Amino acid sequence: MASKNSNNNDLKVPGSRKPLRKHTEEALNQYFDSLNGDRPGDLYTLVLGEVEQPLFKAVMDYTQGNQSQAAGILGINRGTLRKKLRIYSLLT
Repeated sequence: MASKNSNNNDLKVPGSRKPLRKHTEEALNQYFDSLNGDRPGDLYTLVLGEVEQPLFKAVMDYTQGNQSQAAGILGINRGTLRKKLRIYSLLT
């Protein structure tokens, strides 16, 4: 499978030259190190929740609460956005 990532498309963390995925990789490695050999459970859901909530909050802040604009920016339909906003208690 061809990679979609290129240096021009990497999300950069402000004030850093590292792409967001590198910060994510480092955070996951720290998480695994902290487990001291224990196996994590439901990691996929844990990571998505940790990433989705601030993503939706940031986009809603950016659009000043405009759900139609936020859904467009996120590339999801408005119904899905509203469902996620309810899950994360972000509905205003």
